[in-house]
Amino acid sequence: MENYLSTEFARSGPLLLAEALNKGRYKTAQRVFELMTPEQVVDEVKNSGLRGRGGAWFPTGIKWSFMPKPPLKGPSYLVINADEGEPGTFKDRAIMEKDPHLLLEGILIGSFAIRAETAFLYIRGEYLTAHDALATAIAELEQAGFLGDAVFGTKHRLRIVLHRGAGAYICGEETALLNSLEGRRGEPRPKPPFPAVYGAFGRPTSVNNVETLANVPAIVEHGAAWFKSVGTAQAPGHLLFGISGAVERPGCYELPLGTTARELVEKHAGGVKGGKKMRAFIPGGASTGFLPPEKLDVAMDPESLKKEGTMLGTGGIIVIPEEISVVDAARVFSRFFRHETCGQCSPCREGSAWSDQVIARFQRGEGQREDFTLLEEIMRGSKQRTICVFPEAFAGPLGSAIKHFRGEFESAMTTQQAPHA
Repeated sequence: MENYLSTEFARSGPLLLAEALNKGRYKTAQRVFELMTPEQVVDEVKNSGLRGRGGAWFPTGIKWSFMPKPPLKGPSYLVINADEGEPGTFKDRAIMEKDPHLLLEGILIGSFAIRAETAFLYIRGEYLTAHDALATAIAELEQAGFLGDAVFGTKHRLRIVLHRGAGAYICGEETALLNSLEGRRGEPRPKPPFPAVYGAFGRPTSVNNVETLANVPAIVEHGAAWFKSVGTAQAPGHLLFGISGAVERPGCYELPLGTTARELVEKHAGGVKGGKKMRAFIPGGASTGFLPPEKLDVAMDPESLKKEGTMLGTGGIIVIPEEISVVDAARVFSRFFRHETCGQCSPCREGSAWSDQVIARFQRGEGQREDFTLLEEIMRGSKQRTICVFPEAFAGPLGSAIKHFRGEFESAMTTQQAPHA
């Protein structure tokens, strides 16, 4: 299967509508609006096994099937999560900046599938280039008659609202995003009710990631069997792996799910920069934690990484070179998560602050033996005791750092403990 997502990423600017049409864009969406039913689209996506690329990996077709069926009493909404605040993740930005019409065609098809007449595209506030590319592309669609009261000349209506966030990591969580979209404080909501029942503005809502929707046009065009011909049995298709850190060729690489981390880092990204050794790597964004170089042969898919005690997350690989201490790297992340907690739940608010203070002690060379137990108690006392899974996010890098690189923390322990005994 040829790459179907990243063919435009080498461009200097965004793909405009005229060129997109020449490449065959929107033919699939037009066929959907003219010839298919919402149920047929949902079934095709469900049969393809497409799973959400935002980090949770929930099956997209099943999520769409939760939306209410006719007769509908009031509007339903599609919300596109383009917040992308996970450190080490930039795949959605690449799509929006270089190929906005790929995403927009997916939005058209997704909106049709769930019978939404309004789609809210919630984009990270710092993504100015991506915002401008999308604003231009949406205006092009409106002028061409692909949006509005008669999409492709049919009876279907659709408008796309582009909404900029304010730069909060927590707004990547779908219910915090919905609160922010409504003009409220960006903090998660208790579930249930789930967004498919009570979402944006109290209406049934499906929240989908940018890359997830970018997969939809090709699935509908070529069929579920085509999509399932690559990847793994449980996670079919390609993924845009973002590789950053100390590598020769950082960037986005579209490869089948199940590709090993070694192939991604050594073959496609050119290996560790300057021919140096690797101290550690992060497989899927900051919250997935650290793995030692001995784990490079792990397959990059959700199930394989779960067996290693971590997650695929967003597929954002970060390579840490030998000269960087894992203690220092862990402090970067503990400080980040301490800053980004919304503070709504005390186990998270206090746990992220206390864990950052403990890691800071190790960084200063003042760590003590009991700090290992303290960190474990903080993480255990925070996880599964809050409205959302933010504590699991800050526990990822801290727990894995202690698990795989305990020796570095022991080396950073104070050598002046005896006078204080």
